[in-house]
Amino acid sequence: MNIEEEDVLETEELYEKLVIEVSKGQEALRIDKFLMTRIEGATRNKIQQGIDDEMVLVNEKPIKANYKIRPYDKIVVYTDRHPESNDIIPEQMPLNIAYEDDDIILINKPVGLVVHPGSGNPNGTLINGVAYHLKQQKPDIEETNLPRFGMVHRIDKNTSGLIVLAKNPRAMTDLAKQFFNHTVHRRYIALVWGDFEENEGTITGHVGRHQRLRKLFTTYPEGEHGKDAITHYKVLERFNYVTLVECRLETGRTHQIRVHMQHIGHPLFNDNFYGGDRIVKGTVFTKYKQFVDNCFALCNRQALHAKELGFIHPGTKEAIHFECPLPDDMQQVIDKWRKYSQHKNDIS
Repeated sequence: MNIEEEDVLETEELYEKLVIEVSKGQEALRIDKFLMTRIEGATRNKIQQGIDDEMVLVNEKPIKANYKIRPYDKIVVYTDRHPESNDIIPEQMPLNIAYEDDDIILINKPVGLVVHPGSGNPNGTLINGVAYHLKQQKPDIEETNLPRFGMVHRIDKNTSGLIVLAKNPRAMTDLAKQFFNHTVHRRYIALVWGDFEENEGTITGHVGRHQRLRKLFTTYPEGEHGKDAITHYKVLERFNYVTLVECRLETGRTHQIRVHMQHIGHPLFNDNFYGGDRIVKGTVFTKYKQFVDNCFALCNRQALHAKELGFIHPGTKEAIHFECPLPDDMQQVIDKWRKYSQHKNDIS
């Protein structure tokens, strides 16, 4: 299996939530002091910054750093998980901006572009390009504020489509909560191997790192490892040996769609991580093999596109929805399979 180097995070949702319920006998204490005793490695400055950014809620409401906790208070702390870096270098690059205002920026990410710097990808990433874009808007912005700029979710290097980033701390907090609470609408289009008996369904089963192959993820249907993951799918078009489906994410685990589809026997077309880069369905004879190889050459990556993204705007509080068309490589392969399924003997 040919596996490229890829910076893999444990989850596409880059925030996690710590819930603390204050005990009956807890004495009144400032919340920043209380949290310093409960969160490993926390500093007062970080906690106060989190409180200012509304990343700390008490009984579902933002509070001030001088708030004194009370018995039975329910404290929720959102913490970011994405890699820290202090040397983000703004780099000029073309950005396909689908929408931008003072709070958010939506980008239609092309295939092959890594979202953020990491091991093996110190620069040349989407975040480097966005940092440059921001510097043009606000030349006096401190570059030390750029590394963790607004990233609340991610999509894989070789997945195309929509990604949203926040342009200020409040927008970042608001979006992070929406992603964490699974209220963001995310619809992907995928070409997968095989035909489906049903027209729609739901795949459940924890997703986590493979126990031996640490760059891979896998499904744990009994929940013994990983984190819960839910993918809803619907058949859009059938091409005999492959099927075009839409996938709606209820959770956002790393490689979730790719792993879940592999789990039910329908790996993504040309997914070299999860077995889709070989002929999975269909008789291997010369003309058919040549046809599939031609399709692989047209779409030289997993056939997955983040087509739709919808959420509550962090500033206006109105529901907004965005779509972007399929990229040429996926569209050409879909057209070829459509033609082949209608005229099996016309293989080109």
